[in-house]
This record gives sequence, structure tokens and C-alpha cells, in this order.
Amino acid sequence: MAFGTLRGEGSEASFGNGIWILHVTNDLYSSGEYLRRNPGWHVEDSSWKANHILNVLNRNNLKPDSICEVGCGAGDILVHLSRNLPNATLHGYDISADAHEKCRGKESDRLHFHEEDILEQENGIHDVVLVIDVIEHVEDYFTFLRRLRKKGRHFVFHIPLEINVHSVLRRWLMNAQEAVGHIHYFTKETAIATLANTGYNVRDSFYTCGAIDIPDEATRRSRLKLLRKMMFRLNKDIAARLLTGFSLMVLAE
Repeated sequence: MAFGTLRGEGSEASFGNGIWILHVTNDLYSSGEYLRRNPGWHVEDSSWKANHILNVLNRNNLKPDSICEVGCGAGDILVHLSRNLPNATLHGYDISADAHEKCRGKESDRLHFHEEDILEQENGIHDVVLVIDVIEHVEDYFTFLRRLRKKGRHFVFHIPLEINVHSVLRRWLMNAQEAVGHIHYFTKETAIATLANTGYNVRDSFYTCGAIDIPDEATRRSRLKLLRKMMFRLNKDIAARLLTGFSLMVLAE
């Protein structure tokens, strides 16, 4: 993911109180620093995310002709969607030259990638706009969300829920900032309130958990995965409030 509201002279970090602190006013995504820290640009999660997007579209009987993804990264989510939505035209936008380079060779007659900031484009309204793991990166996400409303009829958001007992006790929030550039953190309630406060009508939402669904060979994390599964079956909301690894998929208008 990369989006155009993080600007500056370059990316750097400092060390204080035992943790690395990312200077978020610098351009992490266009300087090459994000690619250095995340050379795969998270393509391993793309099909999993795309399947959840298809789920939310299907359960709300949406059959879009045009789909746009903001902060499309390496573009693999759209590649997967293009195979499953044969009647849709898809556009991916990302300001990062590194991300755009990873999209090379993935275009088709229905799939197009743009190294541009979609908010600066006069390119009409899309049936569905995808905002997948984006707003936690955007410095002024309230302005971003308000401006983005003009770009689509329906919006699919995927928002990590990183404020929970586990992350606070283990001080993992700063790890998310250093590793993947997250500068805002949400619960289910604050995520939905943010969308409501910026003019969106939430139509559907459900939890996702890559920490459960995506295989992990590490023993310690496997034990935590088992705990997540057990708690999620008992009470989804409590599981997300206590443990890391959960996100919220939201369909909004």
C-alpha cells in the first residue's frame, strides 16, 4: 500500500525509550524504504484478502462493472478479482514507483495500473472503491476519507484492529509503525465511527483474521493461533478486543 498524503524528504527512524520510532512526515513509500522493509509488498496475503472482498460483494448482491483500488501495492488483489469478476474493469492506483514496478506484466484489457494519486484525478465514479489496509497509513485520514467519497458508489474497507489488550501489554503498536508504517490504530468501534464521521453509511461488516487463516509454522504463534480460534468461536468481539491478528471488512456507501 502507498498513498499520497505522506510527504517529506525521505524516510528515517530514531531510537528512543527502547523502541524504533518512524518519522511519519517523511515519504516512506516513495523513497524505497518501504520496499526495503517489505520486499514482497505483502503479495502472499492478496488472494486471502481478495476472497474476503468477493465474500462481501456476494453477500450484498453487488455485481460491479468498475472497481478501483486505492493504494493497490503490487496489484495482486486486483489480479485475483479480475479472474473472478469477468465482466468488471479494474483500476489500481498507487503513488509508489516501487509498487508500480511490481505491477508490470499484470495488466490486461480489463485491468490497468496507475502510478498516480486518485484524489488528484478527474476520472469518474467507480461502482466499488477498495481501500484495503490503507487508512492506518494516511496522516490525515479524515480528509482522505471525505475526499474519497466522490470516487465511488460503494466502498470496501479492510482495517486492522490493532488496539487490543495483547498489543498494549506487549507494546506491539510501535512495532506495526516501524515494520509497515501504521500510524493510526483502531478498534471495531472506532473504525466504524471514523467512517460514519466522514459521511459513510456502513452497510455490512465482519471480522477477518489472517493470523488464523494463513498458515504459520512458528510454534509460539501456532499456540496463539489456537487460542484465537477458541476465543473467536466463543465470542468474536471479545476475541478482537483481547488478541492481535484481527481486522474488519466493511462495506459502506
